[in-house]
Amino acid sequence: MNTGNSTTPAVLYICARSNDAPGVGEERAEQEGRDFALKHDMHVVSVITDPFGDPVPQRRSGWMRVREMAERGEVGVVITRWPNALSMDQEQRYPELEYLGRLGCQVLFSWAPLAAMAGGGASL
Repeated sequence: MNTGNSTTPAVLYICARSNDAPGVGEERAEQEGRDFALKHDMHVVSVITDPFGDPVPQRRSGWMRVREMAERGEVGVVITRWPNALSMDQEQRYPELEYLGRLGCQVLFSWAPLAAMAGGGASL
């Protein structure tokens, strides 16, 4: 989905706590993700959200849209705030990271302490 410029197409995936003040968690995560994308020469082509809580990513409609975009080659990067956005359960998280990786799609974390590690990549 690159439109001739040098930026990498990315999807911003937000999975925020449903008990946060309305919109605050989502707004913070979106701004942080957009700032991260800009800093790393990425273009956010879509923002997809899910409520936080279900540990199985494939049961979330938003995450399934992220997978479909990667499968169609529309994005090269998924930006999310931290690993728990994928799943609080590592055994549910790692297969998703591996699946996207096989598609050539990298998962990067925008939260500053994680973004500083391994260039923001999904190494956790």
